[in-house]
Amino acid sequence: MTGETAKATQGGKRGRKAAETRRRILEAAGELFVSRGYGATTLQDIAALAGVAVQTVYFVFGNKRTVLKELVDVTIAGDDEPVATMDRPWFRAAMDAPSAPEHLRLHVTGTRAVLDRVAPVTQVLATAVATDPEVAALWPGDEDPRHLVQSAAARSLMAKPGAREDVTPEHAADVLYGLLSPETYLLFVRDRGWEPGRWERWAYETLSPQLTRPPSQA
Repeated sequence: MTGETAKATQGGKRGRKAAETRRRILEAAGELFVSRGYGATTLQDIAALAGVAVQTVYFVFGNKRTVLKELVDVTIAGDDEPVATMDRPWFRAAMDAPSAPEHLRLHVTGTRAVLDRVAPVTQVLATAVATDPEVAALWPGDEDPRHLVQSAAARSLMAKPGAREDVTPEHAADVLYGLLSPETYLLFVRDRGWEPGRWERWAYETLSPQLTRPPSQA
């Protein structure tokens, strides 16, 4: 093994170890934030559950707010790749669907997968924002990122064959934003005990007549 190859191998091992440490810290933070609450969880608690020194948590993230920010971002995406939601394969597949009904079905399915992961964390975030104004500053901008995603989906969906002609993209975006929200998901899945698949079917069946024409009119 040459010197350069050895360095590359060592660098690769260090990179994998660092990524694994980061993953364990975020998993521990997610478990504790959801079970105990953001305010009641300390970095020492997170470090203990992750099996690392608290100094490691400080080194990787700096503070608890940054841990929460990274947790939310990674949970929404499903991984730590720097790929925006609207560039994700599930979202692009829905956008490429040839008809409004097929677009809606794929969009609901993809959104459900996101909500499976992110819905519990959104409540943690809401509480953190209410108690710590500096948390809200971690997501700058006036536009709600989730509404931006639903607006992009609505503009594409409502321009396709099978979409209702009397519904504007703006109205469609608001309907998608409301029915496909973490709050609605938790209401049915957590509070009422629905299986996620049942929620997905309900969401599609509820949205379909509001946004798409009946098959006989499509």
